[in-house]
Amino acid sequence: MKSLLRSFVNGILTIVPIILVIYVVYKTFMFLDGLLGTFLKGYFKEDYIPGIGLLATIIAITVLGWLSTKFFIGTSIKLVDRLLEKIPIVKTIYSVIKDTVHSFLGEKKSFSKVALVTIPGTDMKSMGFVTAEELESFHSPLKDYIAVYVPQTFQVAGFTFLIPKDQVEFIEVKPEDAMKFILSGGMTTKKEKQVEKEVS
Repeated sequence: MKSLLRSFVNGILTIVPIILVIYVVYKTFMFLDGLLGTFLKGYFKEDYIPGIGLLATIIAITVLGWLSTKFFIGTSIKLVDRLLEKIPIVKTIYSVIKDTVHSFLGEKKSFSKVALVTIPGTDMKSMGFVTAEELESFHSPLKDYIAVYVPQTFQVAGFTFLIPKDQVEFIEVKPEDAMKFILSGGMTTKKEKQVEKEVS
């Protein structure tokens, strides 16, 4: 009986992560493929091949990115950008999406620095990511503070703390390794040590 239970647990540990990854990749693919795929299906009909919509989306984004560097199209995009930033409610949603995209793909990427934050009144520390090092837009009260985002374990949610610069300790850790460590509750370090032992 114990052998069957152990085999069942091993099956879960082996199969469930694979199934979840395949499911997420599939859902992401279907979403991206459907952006233009729904429109293209009307032309291709029975000849439509899954993936054409995704390819068309990538091509469209690339072409628009290239056109945005040209004078006429670039000027038009800037006018739309300014318009969206002036419409009530819309400007808030647009600025959040725009800043988030720029933080991951722009020249000044956020989440590129890993920091340790001391929990007040204790010797415990929490690991987070620096999202903004300059807070002058909030004027003098926060000029010596930086923003640190601390994700929660086993979920995507987290907290953004504004902390004095001299109280933040930067560590040389790859952002992706830090994120895996936080989201797994520190369990990834056990796996890495095990792999190192097997290799050695």
